[in-house]
Amino acid sequence: MVDEAKVHALRQYNDTEGHFSLVRNFHLADLVTIMNGVCGVFSIFSSARYLVTKDPDYLRTALWLPLAGCMFDLFDGKIARWRKASSMLGQELDSLADLISFGVAPGLLAFVIGLRTWLDTVILTGFVCCGLARLARFNATVALIPKDASGRSNYFEGLPIPSSLVLVGMLSHWQWMGWTVDTQGIPLGQVTLLGKPGGDGDVHVVSFIFAAWAAAMVSKTLRVPKP
Repeated sequence: MVDEAKVHALRQYNDTEGHFSLVRNFHLADLVTIMNGVCGVFSIFSSARYLVTKDPDYLRTALWLPLAGCMFDLFDGKIARWRKASSMLGQELDSLADLISFGVAPGLLAFVIGLRTWLDTVILTGFVCCGLARLARFNATVALIPKDASGRSNYFEGLPIPSSLVLVGMLSHWQWMGWTVDTQGIPLGQVTLLGKPGGDGDVHVVSFIFAAWAAAMVSKTLRVPKP
């Protein structure tokens, strides 16, 4: 038998006629979630502006915006529980906003800071795609994870994608210290895995941090207790 609550959640955005029925039916928590996505998109555009202008203010802004997105990400769940108003659409919005703010934006920031070799970009692409896969798995399996008395999951299966803020913090420290491709260079330098130095086989050593993070996000056995 289909859960009646889920049927209602699916129908609540189809009951109202009109072009803007979707917007009119947004909950307050959904609007907060969208602000998370706004922060991620603005971070991406700020990174692009830095690449065009080399103005460090744009880079600093791009580095801070994912943190602002995290604040909205924390508040949307609290608001949904406070108002007792959540939806399946809100869950999907949360995942998509997280992918932008904690997947795409940090990946581009790493590129902007200096991880720009061909292998670097392969690793960063894998990082973003692992974040995507982790969010999809969460949406598909969250009902199977043990819950506490309040209905909250007991643990995260794999690193949650907002944990990428640790990597953004690392990039922020590099920017503060002047350790970027445009100044002193990336810490630990780069190595050549394939072919001749200076070719497509070069990769920065710190790119493997992003590779390890990607693997931890999609891990099935890593269980991170919820605070």
